[in-house]
Amino acid sequence: MPLDPVTRPPALAIATQLPDDLPAPPTQAQLEALVAELSSAAAASAGEAGKGLVMIRSGSELERLSRDFSSYSPVLTPLLQDRLAQLVVKASSTEQVQLVAGACARHGVPITLRGSGTGNYGQCVPLAGGVVLDLSGLNRVRQLDSLSGVLTAEAGCLLADLEQQLAPHGRELRLTPSTRRSASLGGFIAGGSGGIGSVRWGFLRDPGNLLGLEVVTVEPEPRLLQLDASASAPLNHAYGSNGILTAVTVATAAAVPWQQLVVDFSSWTEAVAAIGALPATALLLNGLCLLEAAVARNLPCPGGHGHRLLLLAAADALPALEPLLGAMGGRLVWQAPERGCRGVPLRELCWNHTTLHMRAHDPGWTYLQMLLPQPEAPALEALKQRWGDDLLWHLEAVRQQGCQRLAALPLVRWRGPEALLELMEQARQQGALLFNPHVFTVEDGGLGVIDADQVAAKHTYDPAGLLNPGKLRGWSER
Repeated sequence: MPLDPVTRPPALAIATQLPDDLPAPPTQAQLEALVAELSSAAAASAGEAGKGLVMIRSGSELERLSRDFSSYSPVLTPLLQDRLAQLVVKASSTEQVQLVAGACARHGVPITLRGSGTGNYGQCVPLAGGVVLDLSGLNRVRQLDSLSGVLTAEAGCLLADLEQQLAPHGRELRLTPSTRRSASLGGFIAGGSGGIGSVRWGFLRDPGNLLGLEVVTVEPEPRLLQLDASASAPLNHAYGSNGILTAVTVATAAAVPWQQLVVDFSSWTEAVAAIGALPATALLLNGLCLLEAAVARNLPCPGGHGHRLLLLAAADALPALEPLLGAMGGRLVWQAPERGCRGVPLRELCWNHTTLHMRAHDPGWTYLQMLLPQPEAPALEALKQRWGDDLLWHLEAVRQQGCQRLAALPLVRWRGPEALLELMEQARQQGALLFNPHVFTVEDGGLGVIDADQVAAKHTYDPAGLLNPGKLRGWSER
């Protein structure tokens, strides 16, 4: 139901400028002193071929490693397009991370952490210059417990590589973004929240998913800390602003040979009812995505011409699924096992890949992120009535605080900031909980409130405030 106008929070905002209190970029003298110290450390470790520190001071590679997918937002693009690192450092071991952290602390140089750069909100874009610390070289699996399936792996491990290493042990990751093939484990923890598997396992922040972190502090003499699940929580989805993640411990799941299904619906009402009802069944599902027909036809999506429901389901769900979907008004139009299937897998048609495909077709599209109110239909209908074809629905079934809910990542035709703000405010009036992708601070992209635990963690692990300056509003307002 719509929110009471007396109790609803203040109006939403989008980013209009960079923070006023950003530190000045390091001087040339600071950088030269830092490079000299790191070069000396790199020379000392050069005996181990291919494992020394790598430094990049200019060129296209420095520019590439200062970017992410914040170009999804026409609001963030002009604000971030000239933000560049002054130095990129690539590390391949925890010891090298400690060297960089200590040197930057001693010379007062900001550090922005980078995994694979698949974030959409400028998480790894350096607002105040300084160093971008590329952690992709930390790519080793530390431990897999054969009994519990608990996995400890370094932050730079690609999620797809982890899946391949887990498979012989009959395990798989519980949660992965649609960018599984290119996203890193540390980047997912620091900048992500959920994705494939969220219909079953909820979100990364839910207790039981993230079990521990190895963290390097940014101090003249950096500490290497092992944090348990409780101490790790404030560093989850903090954009690497309050500690350097070097290894991650997560729970995994028993591997399932998932089956891909595409179901065509001629009726949007029936399609919405189906995506709402399926998670309440006893069927084992790992992905459940609904695309409005105007979205589906612009994606490399197999199947018919109507609204399309994309499912990842266990094989034992199939005998019940087809007749159930038929009773719901759907028609199964395509089916294939995920493993060994050629073409674009369904997991790369959902979550943020939907936006990626639509923008490849027409860059005039941007998007929003929201948790829909229950029941969902009134809000969906009211927003569609106001915005028409400038708003195309993309829904994902998720588990939120133990309850089955529908998230929406609608495609939004860019008509300027005023129209975007009007749409966001109307969505909130209808009872939707917005997760704003057109801001670059942790708080404004979440619930809009300062998390005291995140700020306290930054005091403890980054006392000089050198990590990713400008991204944690609570630190600026302390």
